[in-house]
Amino acid sequence: MHGPAMSGWLLMALCGVTGAYCLLRTRDGTERERGPARAEALMGFGMAAMAVPPALITLPGWMWVVYAVVFGSASLHALVYAGGGGHHLHHLVGSLAMVYMAVAMAPGAAHTGSGHPGHAAGAAGGVPVLTGVLLAYYALYVLRSAGRLIPAPPQAGAPADGGSGGMAGPAWGARPELALACRLTMGIAMFAMLLTL
Repeated sequence: MHGPAMSGWLLMALCGVTGAYCLLRTRDGTERERGPARAEALMGFGMAAMAVPPALITLPGWMWVVYAVVFGSASLHALVYAGGGGHHLHHLVGSLAMVYMAVAMAPGAAHTGSGHPGHAAGAAGGVPVLTGVLLAYYALYVLRSAGRLIPAPPQAGAPADGGSGGMAGPAWGARPELALACRLTMGIAMFAMLLTL
């Protein structure tokens, strides 16, 4: 990821924290909830690694192969479960987008920026039509996720505490609004990374 150094640092920190929270979510909930949390943790950490500013560390030129293999495997895993629709399809699109950015950062890719090889797509060129389709997908995903974070007005006659009877809500790692906020954050980060292609 290239561009202004500050944006690289912010993306790295944001994606790293999001990946860490998703990893903590794997401890709570059912197996059905832990699977997507693991996939989101992998995506968060992978995006953080792609966003590492060149001033911090210069990644080796072969690092794109590692990204392509890891996220290619994640794509195959998501493809197996994509028949169930929903979030598995989103993980498939995200993993394929990461493979696309990894290939775009390959040393042989057409470099259009002032950066150096070894970091994500900011210094490399991509296929404009494919980049545009992914940007449109993530723009819609972000808008949809942001809309789902807006709280619904309380229903008439519903208790003010949400019906919990004064008891504490779910553990912080099992709160659905935090999981949605993480997905929104990663969608925004992916959109920002794709903009640099």
